[in-house]
Order: sequence, then C-alpha cells, then structure tokens
Amino acid sequence: MNPRDSRRQYGVELPSVARADGNNYTVPGHLELRDKMRGMTTRREFLHAASTGLVAGIALPFAGSPIAWAQGSNGPPRPFAAGLALQLYSLRHRFKAGDIDGALALTHEWGFRQVEGSAPTGMSASAFAEKLRGHQLSAMGTGIDFEALAGDLGPAIADAKALGAKYVMCAWIPHGKVFTLADVDKAAAAFNTAAKAFTAAGVTFMYHTHGYEFVPGPGGTLFDALADRTDKELVKFEMDVFWAVRGGADPVKLFERYPARFRATHVKDIAKGTPLGDSTGSAPEETNVPVGTGQIDWPAFFRAAAAAGVEWHIIEDESPSVEQQVPKSLAYLAGLKL
Repeated sequence: MNPRDSRRQYGVELPSVARADGNNYTVPGHLELRDKMRGMTTRREFLHAASTGLVAGIALPFAGSPIAWAQGSNGPPRPFAAGLALQLYSLRHRFKAGDIDGALALTHEWGFRQVEGSAPTGMSASAFAEKLRGHQLSAMGTGIDFEALAGDLGPAIADAKALGAKYVMCAWIPHGKVFTLADVDKAAAAFNTAAKAFTAAGVTFMYHTHGYEFVPGPGGTLFDALADRTDKELVKFEMDVFWAVRGGADPVKLFERYPARFRATHVKDIAKGTPLGDSTGSAPEETNVPVGTGQIDWPAFFRAAAAAGVEWHIIEDESPSVEQQVPKSLAYLAGLKL
C-alpha cells in the first residue's frame, strides 16, 4: 500500500463473474476467462447447492488438507490453515467513488468472508460494520495512524470493537528520507504503550512492515532493533511480503528468527526483475503482480508462516489491474500444494 494514501479510502471497478466446475472450485474470474470455461455454473448457484447439501461430495483442489471449503463460509480455497482475508485498500478506487456496496459485493463474490480495513471517511465504524454484515462479511482487523498512538486510544478501541476486529495495525512510521535508530526508539516507545491498552481491551496490536526497516542496525537491521525494543508478548507484526522482499529481507528467515511475533501477513507478489534491497518503502504500482507470477517462493513462505504461528494471510493488490489480478491470485492459492 502507498502509505500516503489513507486506508479509509479504497476502491476499483471490478467484474462480478464467478464460476465452479463439476468437481473443483474455480476462483472467480473476469469475463474473458469465463468464456473459455465449459460446463460452468455461477458461484451463486454453487453456494446454493452447497447450502442445500447438493454438493456435499464435491472434490476440492486440496482434499485432505487442514482446510475444507464449508458451504462458502470459510473464505476462498487455500492450502493452509490460517484465515484468508482481503485488504480493502485493494478496492480503494471504488470506495473513493462512493461505491461501497459494489466493493463489498465484489469482495463477497470473490469468496472472501473476512476483510481488513477501516470505515470509509464520513462513516462510523458501527455503520460500516452493518454494511459488512449486509454483504456477509466481517472485519478481522483494522488500522490506526502512527500519530494517533500518542493520543487517547479509546476511540480506536471503540472502533475496533464496533467492527468486531481482533487486530489493529499501524502501517507506517513517519521518518525523514532515511529511517534511523532514533525513529526506531520513537516507534518502540509508542508501540509498547499502545499495545498495553489494546491488549487490555482484548485487541492485538501489530506493526505492518514496509521495507525501509531492513537497513543495517544494532543486532542486524533496524527491524531487528525494533523487534528487540518492543514487548514481544504485546507488540506483534504483520509482514507485507512484497515490502519485506523489496527491502532486502528474507521472509522465511524472519519467521524463523521471530516465531510467534508475526500474527498476519499481506500476500503480494513482486514482479520478476524488480530491484531488491530498496529501503525507500516505495515501488511502482505495476510491480505488484498476481501471486505466483513474481519473485516470491510461496510454498516456502506459507510453510514457514505456519511454523511461526501466523493466523491470517491477507491479500492486498496495489496494482492498477486489480480486477484482473485478484482472481488470478486466488486461482494460484486454490491450486497450490504445500
């Protein structure tokens, strides 16, 4: 995500075609893909059949795995036990255009039942929660700006409670041209204090990595310094795999070094040929490509994430072609074997 864009403003116009064949669940796709498929029924028909028991014996792409596609209630098919949600920033253009219902309908059409995101500007958290429920969605997590951590956290806690969110994440630490140890100390103090308040309210606080943290620092990198200077029991992390790799980090080694610290991830692939080891925390939008087509070793990533206790994987697509890319990412996950 572009940190300079508010997570309260999402949106993009997307197709709403979803298909299933006679045996395996097929992830929703765009119109051209639909026309190449034969013998398909709509996703609505599939879910209706599932809910009435007509497809109880259907064979899923990863039968025997810990995940079962249970009457459309468990989210998109995937080969891991952690939850799978959509970051609503992916649909920022549709939200900006005021098409909240369209964005949420599409999210449901894609198979998601959980999202990460905040109420759109001008809408209360309780009103947005009602919108989500109207589309058979709920929020597993929401966000908070770094500056808000120093103030009264009561409103943020109340918003999380209204949304039913169990996680609150901060996605950006303000800093100058270069991220420094002084920025780490500032952030660690803010995170430790805020995490105590969120934990007391039954909410887990997470910091979302953004790539600029993986420059040399005490103990290895400035991320290592941040991990060392924050309470490991209270301050958790959300790994954005795109930004971690872009910044020069190895996701698998991070999971191995910090078991139980990463509670969630943002699942995003980075285009082949994109330079790595860049600490700016930025990249061209078109370098965000469908999962499985870029540089990330996804089987190794998901295996390491499971061993590290990750509870949620969240698809976020920042590309200008999100409407084509999210179905492709879901198709890759549906067919992936670990």
